Amino acid sequence: MDNIIKINTISEFHQLIGFEKAKHPLITIIDYAKMKADYPQGPFKVVDSFYSISLKDNCVGEMQYGRNKYDFQEGSLLCKGPEQAITIDVGEEPLDANGWGLYFHPDLIRRSTLGKTIKDYSFFSYESNEALHLSDNEKETLEEILDKIRLELKQNIDKHSQTLIISNIELLLNYCNRYYDRQFITRENHNKDLISKFEELLADYFTSDKVVNRGLPSVKYCAEQMGFSPNYLSDLLKKDTGKNTQEHIHYYLIEEAKNRLLNSNITVSEIAYNLGFEYPQHFSKIFKKKTGVTPASYRNVN
Repeated sequence: MDNIIKINTISEFHQLIGFEKAKHPLITIIDYAKMKADYPQGPFKVVDSFYSISLKDNCVGEMQYGRNKYDFQEGSLLCKGPEQAITIDVGEEPLDANGWGLYFHPDLIRRSTLGKTIKDYSFFSYESNEALHLSDNEKETLEEILDKIRLELKQNIDKHSQTLIISNIELLLNYCNRYYDRQFITRENHNKDLISKFEELLADYFTSDKVVNRGLPSVKYCAEQMGFSPNYLSDLLKKDTGKNTQEHIHYYLIEEAKNRLLNSNITVSEIAYNLGFEYPQHFSKIFKKKTGVTPASYRNVN
């Protein structure tokens, strides 16, 4: 796809969507019903430099984020980090949507506490099919926070403005965390099926020749096989099992290593190579960290 629109500033974003001059150079709130963008027909990509939190309803035209098309019909909330491409295909009709979007540049929060913790909000890297579905009360809560940010943007900027704006952004993100936790819980039965499939994936991997030929499965590999983004899979597993994806991988590694240590006579180095380790000492280090003893000690004691 050759048609790529790159947006670096809030001002450029306002120009693209036909909005008046931005009230603040690093943050804006968009009413999607008022957009007057003259997008090109056919699919094109938009890559911007912002964090964004968007709630859209009844969108005409297709939008793809990550590997999946995004369905706005249920008013789901999508959070996106900087430099993550969105593909838009408006066809013969203009892109039409209702809802709102909060966009802020990383420079806004760079010197703040939020600038140091923003990466902890892993939902900025979720796929579109992992969006947050809000109740009416939850939508109302987020919109009340947006109103406070709007109020600050309408007033003359003073020494308190940025602190108050960032505090409200952080409050909104913390509510999103709460709502995602709720969503994980309400999908508990579905999640249990997914966790069973994930456990089967790891069990099959460690008992096949994949571990010898490819090494340990990566978090990215597991997420792709499950059809999720790496962050979403780790968060789902953590909420339900207490262990993230990497910890599950290490658990299966250690269990398989224990079986081979006690049920074969091959050396620890051979076991390490057969489990995909290029350097046996790396295997021994992980094994001791997880069990408290070296592989050799475990074999001798048991």
